[in-house]
Amino acid sequence: MAQFKGVCVGAGYFSHFQYEAWQRIPEVTITAMCNRNPERAQAIMDNFGIANHYTDYREMLETEKPDFVDIITPPPTHLEMCKVAADLGIHVICQKPLAPTFDEAKQIVEHTGKANIRFMVHENWRFQPWYREIKRLLDDGAIGEKIHVMSFRSRMGDGWGDDAYLNRQPYFRDYPRLLVYENGVHFIDTYRYLAGEITSVYAVLKKFNPVIAGEDFAMVTFNFASGATGLWDANRYNESNMPNPRYTFGEFLVDGNAGSIRLYSDGHLTVQELGKPETEHAYQHEDRNFAGDCCYTTQRHFVDHLIDGGEFETNGPNYLRTLAVQDAVYRSEEQGLPVQVPSV
Repeated sequence: MAQFKGVCVGAGYFSHFQYEAWQRIPEVTITAMCNRNPERAQAIMDNFGIANHYTDYREMLETEKPDFVDIITPPPTHLEMCKVAADLGIHVICQKPLAPTFDEAKQIVEHTGKANIRFMVHENWRFQPWYREIKRLLDDGAIGEKIHVMSFRSRMGDGWGDDAYLNRQPYFRDYPRLLVYENGVHFIDTYRYLAGEITSVYAVLKKFNPVIAGEDFAMVTFNFASGATGLWDANRYNESNMPNPRYTFGEFLVDGNAGSIRLYSDGHLTVQELGKPETEHAYQHEDRNFAGDCCYTTQRHFVDHLIDGGEFETNGPNYLRTLAVQDAVYRSEEQGLPVQVPSV
């Protein structure tokens, strides 16, 4: 069995999901972590059996000499960290949002590419079990060979009131761009995974909660090269009526030329062929770790392709196409018009 020595940078809210998932991948040993807050670091070391702590990530990379680093820090830190790791010949898996701007993200992709190391964005949405299964159903022609419309509706309810986001991710309050930048990019990437490249977008973005800086509502229409249409209807202000709105983050409907696939908030899927009743579709999903254990599946994908040399689904060049769509969404809102997505 191949063995990889890994290190991690970061100790925020989401990092715990990634540390836990690494524990379950037998080919990986996380030998060290880096964080400036000793209390946060100690909690992670105790919980996940990590032996070494550093306050300087460069020192950690130079001393530990890992095979890869998992960067789980805020976006403004990613460019420098990715460059340093790449220059040391260390493979990188990096959290999204990849960078504050498209230009910085492009610099990351170009630098890691020239350094000839393996680079993957920790974009875990497409690795959620329901989307893997929907993709399989689409490829098998369960609702025909042509997608008509994909529509997702999300109401998170964690962004209303004066204490919005404080319990989990307080820095959200200060993001000048929030919902599309932090959450919508997941769906852009997943829509591309399911239906191919997006050619144009039209977006209406709003801020419902006055205590935050960025948008918390989005209604975005996507046009695909295939002729399909996508709709993303989301806000973090109003509430879901489900016990765990963070399992699937909403409801999804895919209409094809021969029927429909529906994802419900509890993770179950149905297929309805034209002229027939809706039927339950059985598949494996589990409420473990985060959103169907997608961190584990994402990190398993990273390790599998370190072993076999295959391309990561969310490698740098691929993910730049997702970020080009994200930029087009914001330009559409600014202009009040549909915007073409540039090729990258």
